Amino acid sequence: MRITRVRVIVQAVSIGLFLFFMFITSFSTLKGYPVSLFLEVDPLVAIATTIATHRVYQALVWSLVLILPTLLLGRFFCNWICPMGIILQFTGWLFNRRSDKDRLDSNRYRPFQQVKYYILVGILIAAAFGSLQNGLLDPIPTIYRSFTTSVLPTLDQATGTVYVRPHQHQYAWLAGGLFVFFLAMNLLIPRFFCRTLCPLGALLGWLSRFSLFRIHRNLDRCTDCDLCLRSCEGASDPHSALRQSECFVCFNCIEDCPEDALTYSFFPTGTGQVREPDLNRRRTVFAVVVGGLFAAFARGTGDTSSNFRRTCIRPPGSVAEPDFLERCIKCDQCIRVCPTNVLQPALYEAGLEGLWTPVMNMRMGYCELNCTLCGQVCPTGAIQKISIAQKRGEGEWAAVGPVVTGMAFYNRGRCLPWAMDTACVVCEEVCPVSPKAIFTREYRTTDRWGKELVLRRPYIDPELCIGCGICEHECPVVDDRAVYVTAVGESRSKDRSLLLNKPADAPRTSPPAGEPSAAPVQESRALVGFESLTDLVHGGGERA
Repeated sequence: MRITRVRVIVQAVSIGLFLFFMFITSFSTLKGYPVSLFLEVDPLVAIATTIATHRVYQALVWSLVLILPTLLLGRFFCNWICPMGIILQFTGWLFNRRSDKDRLDSNRYRPFQQVKYYILVGILIAAAFGSLQNGLLDPIPTIYRSFTTSVLPTLDQATGTVYVRPHQHQYAWLAGGLFVFFLAMNLLIPRFFCRTLCPLGALLGWLSRFSLFRIHRNLDRCTDCDLCLRSCEGASDPHSALRQSECFVCFNCIEDCPEDALTYSFFPTGTGQVREPDLNRRRTVFAVVVGGLFAAFARGTGDTSSNFRRTCIRPPGSVAEPDFLERCIKCDQCIRVCPTNVLQPALYEAGLEGLWTPVMNMRMGYCELNCTLCGQVCPTGAIQKISIAQKRGEGEWAAVGPVVTGMAFYNRGRCLPWAMDTACVVCEEVCPVSPKAIFTREYRTTDRWGKELVLRRPYIDPELCIGCGICEHECPVVDDRAVYVTAVGESRSKDRSLLLNKPADAPRTSPPAGEPSAAPVQESRALVGFESLTDLVHGGGERA
């Protein structure tokens, strides 16, 4: 069997495994599968997060599985395993209508292939200043994000088979548009993203300069026909001095050579190798400066303790915002697994530094009380793995209290009982905590005709509200909700405490047993929570 056929089989298995993981990353099918495996074996994720956080996340040790073979075989990952690279290669093959001459010319090395190395330098320098930005162009987070926010929702709209309930994502057009752009550029420059922009490819290319196995050209046999360029994926110039850092180890050149002048050999001797990446010293210094300035400017536009954004509401279990930005790789795995569609990719809610990071949008969903899946799939610990008991503040966590993501407030000018003299207790009915964080007080008034009205006006108990957002999501005032959630009071930050003289991490209190609450609470029957995720799949049920 030819080695290229072996490569195609490995590619098929790799892309199949990626698609399998993407489709089972759901609350109903997750079942302990290692759905973040591709992210965990990404060495750029491991290196960048280690630089940014000064610690190694345990799951990212899997990246050694990729680094060690690279030091032995070369930059094989880009063309054998990387799902982004495989899709780009397939797209280029499918729509390739170039003549043989054009194919030879398009696969020659070009100076713009240096760009990815400068991008890598900028990313690592920004990480050194605590700003983790590798997810913007790292192919593994990029393809996960593209599928999560754009490809899978589009597929679900056509077939209705991906989600239990339809999912929509803000700025999906932007993520999907970038993905389509990378695919379309294959028509102009083969493997444009891989050759020019990919920082992971740049890292692996730099490591491959130490590889023991390499492509070697026998000068005595070579007739300078240049046919080895016909299908060269990396534009690595195998017809002259092979650029080792650009070679994808696709073996196309070996099979296309009519003279058998090319071989894949163990530490070949002689000339005909360019081991070092083609870098310019001044441009490298410029990349260092840009990376440092980007970290400073981006942090200045984002979330700080003294001026944080009310809409930057992070998932439950998230670490404090500075640490979150040092860990989140923008892969959007948490968004993919969220069952209620509340998690959305940020555009500017968290500033420039927080682009594509997850935020909660209560207009599109709410945080299910009995769900902690976002922390289960996070590969870097930006969202910690917590139990449902810890999230709810029960059992051994009762003294600490529940995880609080924000606080609800009322706009009384839009609330029906407050502004319109219209009966409404929807927000109280759906509040899932016990005792309810939303309670009502009886109010007597007269309408414009003099008829006496008895209304129940809602209030928020700030010691019980956890910021789940179901009240905002279900509010019948659909354009600009009468009740809304902001990030203030979140338990992950002491600087954002809402209650005076009470730290953010102090335990929540409830009325003592046997004592009535401060105001009568109207009895109601409503969908206020789920005992399990199975209940959520089947629609839940009513509880008093």
